[in-house]
Amino acid sequence: MEHIDLTKNHKVTKSAYVATVGFFDGVHIGHRYLISQLKKEAAIQKLPSAVITFPVHPRKVLQADFQPALLCGYEEKLELLASTGVDYCITLPFTAALSNLSARAFMEDVLQRQLHVSTLLVGYDHRFGHNRQEGYSDYARYGKEMGMTVLRAAEWQTDGGNVSSTRIRKLLKEGDVMGASNLLSYHYTLSGKIVEGYRVGRTIGFPTANIRSWERYKVVPALGVYAVWVHLRDEKYEGMLYIGTRPTLHADPEISVEVNIFNFNGDLYNQSLTVEFIDFIRPDQKFETMELLVEQIHKDKKEVQQRLRKARL
Repeated sequence: MEHIDLTKNHKVTKSAYVATVGFFDGVHIGHRYLISQLKKEAAIQKLPSAVITFPVHPRKVLQADFQPALLCGYEEKLELLASTGVDYCITLPFTAALSNLSARAFMEDVLQRQLHVSTLLVGYDHRFGHNRQEGYSDYARYGKEMGMTVLRAAEWQTDGGNVSSTRIRKLLKEGDVMGASNLLSYHYTLSGKIVEGYRVGRTIGFPTANIRSWERYKVVPALGVYAVWVHLRDEKYEGMLYIGTRPTLHADPEISVEVNIFNFNGDLYNQSLTVEFIDFIRPDQKFETMELLVEQIHKDKKEVQQRLRKARL
């Protein structure tokens, strides 16, 4: 995939593209189905396929205090889009001026004249333009008037209904990381820097690495214990991850994200790692004594090992 970043004054290199537009948070199976249709149409027309996206959430531009909940950061999104096999990703800066364009003006001034889109594939429920009141029939009419072909993509359906980033965020907030993975087509991840923690884990035989996520707005799954794979220094380890407020130890409202890496010894402070969520083990809870907490952690580790072994099969 070639990345054309218009926020860095890159130039559009082709005279015509078959393209689709969206934020593509998470690049889930619905997005991938859309992009597969895009690639097929581009192949029929013998033109390059292009995904047009934005570096920041559009609503964040319009509302400075908006706190988006995202499934992936910008760089991660580019990597996920590259994995689809699309020819080009065009990053378009989202500005207040752009948000004020009507759907027709956006199609004619931006997509056609600036980005050379000759065929636009529209997601089955996607709407764009200033008032977002228009739909596919309007876009098709505008396209016909300006000489742009506008096609409507088919919808990807699962047993539980349509696939959306909103639905996946809800699953993560409920701790259903397996359900989220099924809709994403890959395991959800968190990446970050290892920072100084309370070091309590060392005293009870379960040293942990405290993770500070690189992505400020990325969704953190529900409080609890998870079976994870840990990617560190180009190696992959089994791990047990905890997200919670340490209720047994103190009354601290701050949420901690920390992972116990199995069969690893060494200093991790200030290094980077990625955790890959495989399964949910149990919710966060307060224990009456430290002894009961330690007993439960031993049980958790055995359960984590079983879940990870099962995931490998």
